[in-house]
Amino acid sequence: MDNLEKKTPVVERAYAKINLILAVTAKRTDGYHELQTVFQSLALHDTLTFTANAGEEIALATNNPSLSAGPDNLIWRAAERLKQFYKVRAGVKIYLEKRIPLAAGLGGGSSDAAAALRGLVRFWQLPREPEVLWRIAAELGSDVPYCLAGGTALGTGRGEHLRPLPPCPHFYVVLANPGFPVATAEVYQTLREAELAPTAAVAGMLQALAEQNRMAVMRHLMNTLEKAAFRLYPQVKALKEIMAGTGAALMCGSGPTVFSLLPTVTAATALQETLWRQGYQVWLTETMQQPEGAKWLM
Repeated sequence: MDNLEKKTPVVERAYAKINLILAVTAKRTDGYHELQTVFQSLALHDTLTFTANAGEEIALATNNPSLSAGPDNLIWRAAERLKQFYKVRAGVKIYLEKRIPLAAGLGGGSSDAAAALRGLVRFWQLPREPEVLWRIAAELGSDVPYCLAGGTALGTGRGEHLRPLPPCPHFYVVLANPGFPVATAEVYQTLREAELAPTAAVAGMLQALAEQNRMAVMRHLMNTLEKAAFRLYPQVKALKEIMAGTGAALMCGSGPTVFSLLPTVTAATALQETLWRQGYQVWLTETMQQPEGAKWLM
């Protein structure tokens, strides 16, 4: 018991993400879709705390009662996969403080899994082998590899093939949610072939980032899934229209959250208050560069 008490807890942050571009270019034979996407990290985050467990088991707990804390949770699966690969005999207690909204297109579950991989490398004092973490991350989900390192990155394939990009100019970000979840698979199934993006869809955004041109970044926001999501959920379209009135707005992933990029905290706070008064769930955050603790993965 003394050894358990002396083992220092490890704390790891799991950052939300948005897609500045989400271009679905083709349907693949494996049932997935071919993507070109520009990921961007946000300061909004969950927190994972790792402490010693007397046995060899993985024990997961969270402040969100609607989340499973068993083997179907991506955090648990990430920990089990890492434990098996390195033949770790020690257990771990993981506590998740959840802040990123669920099923909102912000990558919360994927980011939690990525943070579990990073945190457990530190907690179990495992070798720093990025290629191992990348492989496990890709097995866990399409967005998990990006969430390992964060920052600004181009994703292709299912989103798992990554290339770092120049950091996005700083924006304040307002996130608003209409208060219901969206089924990602249903949105993809509703997408029509005529709505698929051209393969050069990201070119304008890549140039805007290379030039650090804030206005051009706002002009080139694009999400192929919006039309499909709007057909299924007209409330999401109405929310975007409200937010687009004050600046550039885009649906997050497959929805239903919508984000708006704003240059000043004053403008962001004003939009936040407007949306609160209309009954939306709202978060105010900002873009961020790659976290220091993840730079060894690139």
